[in-house]
Amino acid sequence: MIRIGLAGWGDHDDLYVQGTPARDKLKVYSKHFPVVEVDSSFYAVQKAELYERWAAETPAGFAFLVKAYQGMTGHLRGANPFSDNDSMFSAFKESIEPLREAGKLKAVLFQYPPWFECDRNNVALLRAAKDRMDGIPLALEFRHQSWFTPEMRDKTLSFMREEGWIHSICDEPQVEPGSVPTVLQPTDKKLTVVRFHGRNAAGWSSGGGSNWREVRYLYRYNREELLEWCEHLRLLERETEELCVIFNNNSGGDAAENAVEFMKLLGQEPGELAPKQLDLFD
Repeated sequence: MIRIGLAGWGDHDDLYVQGTPARDKLKVYSKHFPVVEVDSSFYAVQKAELYERWAAETPAGFAFLVKAYQGMTGHLRGANPFSDNDSMFSAFKESIEPLREAGKLKAVLFQYPPWFECDRNNVALLRAAKDRMDGIPLALEFRHQSWFTPEMRDKTLSFMREEGWIHSICDEPQVEPGSVPTVLQPTDKKLTVVRFHGRNAAGWSSGGGSNWREVRYLYRYNREELLEWCEHLRLLERETEELCVIFNNNSGGDAAENAVEFMKLLGQEPGELAPKQLDLFD
């Protein structure tokens, strides 16, 4: 099974009739795509009631890929609102419990920062995170190339298999050292995640500006690039039961259009689009 979705649901204007209230956008989104990545969980541990509402307003079979809170992956640069790691992880787990109970939590995505290098201390942090999450499906995405150098690639993949991490495979610019190559190797027989970040090499390394995030993900995949990934997914399907593919190239409004085009290339039928936007997807 291949599920195609987007990172977030609020900013994809092409999906919605003008004037659609924010509170209704997830309902509309779930008519187009069967999975979504929750990014708001990275910036704050959300209330369980919010996840409960999201689970209730999406159809049976819909799935959420929830991004781990930034304090859990070493991104947090300000004051930590939690007294210690145990309370932080516990609060996060409690918050997503409604999705687990509804059978709609596909996995929690642990995306580590570009300065998270391959060393013994960080391997220990990965083991500690896995222990604290206590049986919840976890996807792992690196941003430092040291994890996939020729010397470390197989060791990293073996570690992920042994520890039970789901591989989050990236398509992103190759900008050393703060990116990783596309490694087409599942580490879990049930699920593999693929995330499309775009290929804007200049924007990827333009950190520091106030709009760095918008610049980084400004990219539109062309048909040839998507066709290449159709072949990649067919190969991955031989080793994993399910693939969740997330388009994260949101900055220029390209993610939704790319996702719909990709679904069509794979022989899938996207849901009905807002009538005034149909011409965008022809």
